[in-house]
Amino acid sequence: MPKIVKSLTDSKIKSLKADPNKHQRISDGLGLYLFIHKNGYKYWKFDYSRPYTKKRNTISFGIYPTTSLAEARLKRDEARTLLSQNIDPHVEKLRIENEILNTNNNTFQNIAHEWMAKQDFAESTVKGQQRLLEVINQHIGKIPVHEIKAMDILKVCRIYEKEEKLETAKKVKVKCGQILRYSVSIGLCERDVTQDLKGAISPPKVTHMAALVEPKDFALLLQDIDHYEGSVITRYALRIAPLVFVRSGELRQAKWQDVDLQKGLWSYTPPKTKSKTGVQHIVPLSTQVIHLLSELAQITKAKSEYVFPATTSNLKPMSENTINQALRRLGYTSEQACGHGFRASARTILEEVLEFPIELIEQQLAHQVKDMHGRAYNRTKHLEKRKEMMQRWADYCDGLKAQLI
Repeated sequence: MPKIVKSLTDSKIKSLKADPNKHQRISDGLGLYLFIHKNGYKYWKFDYSRPYTKKRNTISFGIYPTTSLAEARLKRDEARTLLSQNIDPHVEKLRIENEILNTNNNTFQNIAHEWMAKQDFAESTVKGQQRLLEVINQHIGKIPVHEIKAMDILKVCRIYEKEEKLETAKKVKVKCGQILRYSVSIGLCERDVTQDLKGAISPPKVTHMAALVEPKDFALLLQDIDHYEGSVITRYALRIAPLVFVRSGELRQAKWQDVDLQKGLWSYTPPKTKSKTGVQHIVPLSTQVIHLLSELAQITKAKSEYVFPATTSNLKPMSENTINQALRRLGYTSEQACGHGFRASARTILEEVLEFPIELIEQQLAHQVKDMHGRAYNRTKHLEKRKEMMQRWADYCDGLKAQLI
């Protein structure tokens, strides 16, 4: 006949005294018992046989009276329910603890930090991305990615909409989408909820980089550049920039190792596409640019790997604001001209005045150009035609200035 276990009561538990010579074990039935330590502490424990292996195991349910008799019995019943399904209560307890731990680790700000570490952004881009993420993290950074709702992101966007910072509101949505899509790819959430915000955010007004696209205005700018009286390195950068019309960051990051003055080519991988395609962009150098670079090489090549080193250190490239500041010193406002605007000037005049094919111009601008079958052109394609175009462009710029004399 099985031994009958008399259930515990709170009054009986309170009356139980510790034995300084030994530990005590007082059963409540069905595997649950009160373990009384020699030091007087009372612990709830549960003995059971593990599924399949049938090995004996013990798990703790807490200390009495922090864990009451009723709570201990509830935990026992939950454990027995798991056992009836061949689930080990100890294994399930660890699973839940790990899930909570992972939830705490998989917050938006932690995953955003992980995503940033995998990107190959230029230094200036990294700073901008970090500033934006700091703002986003103030609002949703501590929320696990799988718990983020579309409304959580919309609330952040609305803050900037009320301040009429529509471009920032759009950037918030885009950045959150990038982080969430990364989270989906590594199995931390099921979908990018920013897809539910289509049409919910006011679109920013489209503004174009300041550029002079009328030949007469552009001629005056070129002439003013020739008379710039600031830093000699800045003067060379200003004179070369309109003739190669690359992105401002690409110009200031130019390295001598990528420039072949003998062949008249500058080959480099644009930071904007480095992480996606890794394809080099080739800039044919006109005789005018080769002449300017040859002069500049005598000044900077022996001191720095950069064609246009910073004024404060030969180990760093020219500051991202140098060319724009020089244009301001020449009297041009931010609405009239900027370093990036040379690209728009060249694109417009090459197409409308010199009548070069738009595909050729776009390819030289390092934009993705596709053929009739939708395939991206090889960056080396039409190189001879582009050499001809770049020389014609430099000659045209000289001609514009000559007309003003």
